[in-house]
Amino acid sequence: MRLQHKVALITGAGTGIGKETAHLFAKEGAKLILTDVNVEGIEETEKEVKELGAEAISIKHDVSKEEDWQDVVKKSVDQFGTIDVLFNNAGIYIIKPVTEIELDTWNKLMNINVTGTFLGMKHVLPVMQKQKSGSIINASSVAGLGGAPGHALYGASKGAVRIMSKDVAMEVAKDQIRVNSIHPGYIDTQMADYGAEQQGKTADEVGNTYPLGRLGKRAEVAKTVLFLASDDSSYTTGAEFPIDGGSTSSL
Repeated sequence: MRLQHKVALITGAGTGIGKETAHLFAKEGAKLILTDVNVEGIEETEKEVKELGAEAISIKHDVSKEEDWQDVVKKSVDQFGTIDVLFNNAGIYIIKPVTEIELDTWNKLMNINVTGTFLGMKHVLPVMQKQKSGSIINASSVAGLGGAPGHALYGASKGAVRIMSKDVAMEVAKDQIRVNSIHPGYIDTQMADYGAEQQGKTADEVGNTYPLGRLGKRAEVAKTVLFLASDDSSYTTGAEFPIDGGSTSSL
């Protein structure tokens, strides 16, 4: 019960890594705020975590909109009194040659991946600063650590998340708030299927190229997020955590 008495907000909780993390947090005793633009997905996740014994609410949430963040934080505090953990997980993945990226596409992805992460920290941090504690985990990617063809847009967004996490970690350390980033490689999600398809491969074929010889599992990411959310990582801030089967070890 490493998250007992803690309140955790997870964006993008309707599918994939967000849903998996919600399940694990529920088993570890957290009270949960689950957000996503996918209402059906978060309602399903809410039902599942309640069956695991957790208290939870789900809120429709476009992370790129400031008014949505204001609404989510207000409802979270009204329901649970505070927010101890923020997992900025929501994001989208687009692969395109740089010369073919339309400005609207660039702005859409940046608004979700970068602005969404910024707004989450902006509006949750005052709650954490008031209680002088908290943990923020921002979802970056291996694409935020090294380059790849077709990743100018996505890589730029995840590189921004990586450095922004370090900047904010230094800014709020005095308040005993920790900020770290995770950097998954291809994990068994729809994003991995899409990325592999763009390379003319199956997801398993891409996984076979990693030193560990396979795709990552959603549970393996969730367990890293749990470590960072819990007091087990109480002396860890401003750090980056690759979860990539060794794929960035030669960078």
